[in-house]
Amino acid sequence: MKYFGFLIVLLVTLVLAVGLSVNIGQVPPLGYLLDPYHGFWQNSYSEDEKAKKKIDLEGLSAPVEVVYDENLIPHLFAQNDKDLMLAQGYVTAQHRLWQMEFQTRAAAGRISEIVGIQAIDFDRTQRRKGLGYGAEMGLQFLADNSPETLELIEAYSEGVNLYIEHLRLADLPVEYKILDYRPEKWSAYKTVLLLKYMADMLVGDKDIEYTNLRAKVGESTMNKLFPDYTEDNDPVIEVDHVWNFQPLEIEKPAGLKYPDFSLLIEPISSPEPGVGSNNWAVDGSKTRSGNPILANDPHLGLNLPSLWYVMQLSTPEYTVKGATLPGALGVISGFNEDIAWGVTNATRDVRDWYSIEFKDKNRLEYRYNDQWIQSTLRLESIEVKGDSAYMDTVIYTHYGPVMYDRTFKPNDQKRNFALKWTAHEGSNEQKTFLLLNKAKSHRDYLAALDNFTSPAQNFVFAAKNGDIAMKVQGKFPLKWPEQGKYLMDGNNPAFEWSGYIPNNQNPSTLNPERGFVSSANQYSVGKDYPYYVFDNSFEHYRNRRINSLLQSMDNITLEDMKVMQFDDYDLHAAEVLPIMMRYLQEDSTKVFSEDAQMLIDSLSNWDFYADPGVTGPTIFNIWWSKLRASIWSKLDQKGKPIVYPNNYITSRFIIDYPMDSVFDDPNTSAKLETAKEQIQSSFEATVEEWGKLSEEGKELSWSKYKHTSIQHLVPNFKAFSYDSVHTGGGRSIINATSERHGASWRMLVELGEDVKAQGIYPGGQSGNPGSRFYANMIDKWARGEYLNMSLYSKNEMENNLFKTVLNPR
Repeated sequence: MKYFGFLIVLLVTLVLAVGLSVNIGQVPPLGYLLDPYHGFWQNSYSEDEKAKKKIDLEGLSAPVEVVYDENLIPHLFAQNDKDLMLAQGYVTAQHRLWQMEFQTRAAAGRISEIVGIQAIDFDRTQRRKGLGYGAEMGLQFLADNSPETLELIEAYSEGVNLYIEHLRLADLPVEYKILDYRPEKWSAYKTVLLLKYMADMLVGDKDIEYTNLRAKVGESTMNKLFPDYTEDNDPVIEVDHVWNFQPLEIEKPAGLKYPDFSLLIEPISSPEPGVGSNNWAVDGSKTRSGNPILANDPHLGLNLPSLWYVMQLSTPEYTVKGATLPGALGVISGFNEDIAWGVTNATRDVRDWYSIEFKDKNRLEYRYNDQWIQSTLRLESIEVKGDSAYMDTVIYTHYGPVMYDRTFKPNDQKRNFALKWTAHEGSNEQKTFLLLNKAKSHRDYLAALDNFTSPAQNFVFAAKNGDIAMKVQGKFPLKWPEQGKYLMDGNNPAFEWSGYIPNNQNPSTLNPERGFVSSANQYSVGKDYPYYVFDNSFEHYRNRRINSLLQSMDNITLEDMKVMQFDDYDLHAAEVLPIMMRYLQEDSTKVFSEDAQMLIDSLSNWDFYADPGVTGPTIFNIWWSKLRASIWSKLDQKGKPIVYPNNYITSRFIIDYPMDSVFDDPNTSAKLETAKEQIQSSFEATVEEWGKLSEEGKELSWSKYKHTSIQHLVPNFKAFSYDSVHTGGGRSIINATSERHGASWRMLVELGEDVKAQGIYPGGQSGNPGSRFYANMIDKWARGEYLNMSLYSKNEMENNLFKTVLNPR
């Protein structure tokens, strides 16, 4: 009997041993994950608990001191740039290795390697966008034109790889353990790819949607609903700016017409409308100290690990501090002893689609200028976890990769479409930030920006000598009016871009009379700018609120700028809600229900500030979404994707043209609806919706309803995410905090003899969910608080969290 018992125990042990050491579907081997010596238990620590005083690294020419402050912000002190970049790569990998690698895998279309077949569609999309191709072109551009930049990128890569080589299995980031894979070597290609990925995150288009809607409503209605220029435009560069250059000539070819398309096709994603970024700078004439002050808060997806990683980088020649992008060199938004700079997205249409006709099924030739010319085939082998590799053939034309064809997201007209995009071209955005990090003047700033191509950005600038500036920088196609707004005929050379706007003719300003510069993703220029400027997503509210505040402010301090960055005033609601309320209550004999009157009273008492604990913004947003949907529902096209007029255009019709035919419901032929009828019926729907939400026990304060969350980069990892963050703001508000987007980094810099700087972001320095530095800034960020971001010398950092010396091996 005892032998029988032994056999049972042995059998159970063997089953457990085998079961815990193999994958079951996409579940990792549990034995490895639960291993107390190597599994996830080993990730329950904070970095200061495992800090080493000295680490020997090959490749360094001299020691590099790394001193951490109380928030785990590293301050690197190196003797030269190459050692500094190697150390930056090593230190960043220590805290953000998994994030760096996951983001570049996503950019390259390699997520199927770690999660399986469910990511195939995503990976194919990424590869057909041509991000990997663009990174290859970028790397070749560096080798041919900027070997000194490439050398520094390779030093950074060496630092990352030294950390990977030293990484013990027990200390492997927990995401690798859960997903059951291992880090691979970093390379210069990955750094270039990461910067291309940023272009992908920040650039979009609505060519398919515009084309479908134009086919339904016609050219004149499109111009009415989507004007290229709005009456109260408050642009990035002051509206009365004088352009002192001779522009290149560009005209629309006579008689040219867009092809007649109307397609049932799934567009690729674009940035979410209504969220974006802010930056501004005020000169000494408007500040209490007489020193210029610069502010920047780029609004992006709220994720963990956080998009940014704060560092100070120092050599004997310069010291720079600010937000770095894990995987890229230097500081992206920051300051040194002499200047500060920041970025917002300069929305511009730099991504166009061309219809391609292939000669036959082999797709080896396509028609251009009524001739057959050769295409290029790029074989994409997508490795799939737990399955065989997926082979995808992507055809490249002279425009770019063919994304839509018979094998990928085919459309009802069976047409192929190639993507032309500035991100496909060779460029050196990395050099821009390396030069900005050590810049001392406005001239240095302009020289740095000359290298920047994509994604186009509004670069704000301030200097200790008192200069403030703004430049809209990118590689902008030279287009005739409305070129690229709709899908174009790839056979017709008349639809080709005519070149690019010269860098020195991109919109810019230095020390304007008004005493400030600002940008918030709005239209770049006034009507006098001689080139065609178009995008589908220009902002119309944050920019006007920012400029109105800055115009009225004097004796400005850093504290004033804090309040302004956290401003919750909803200008959209302030402009349109009083009109909506007037039409709603215009009939004095109408008796409202108790619930309806409660909502009316709440809105009447609301001061238009979208603070977290009030209900006014909740009621307004429910009402507005129903009103806008009701007005434009007539544009729907049986599943064909279209673009709808934005909040600003919808509001202008309500305010200025309440009797316009846009408000008419074609289903009620006996009556001509106006804005009044749409407002009243949508309010009734709002009362009903409010009642349902209340019955369900939903909390309807703005913060609870808006439900801002900060999610892990793998959405399924709920335990590593933060849900329902208590904060206000919203789309098109300076504090542009929506459900999943917000200020990914807030920075304020005053450039006096002693530079004063403060900053915060919604997360923490560590990428390890088990660390106390993983999310320690979130609550402060949600309350509008900041951390001190002063520049430090080695001698000033005696009260530090810990210090590590990286020594040459």
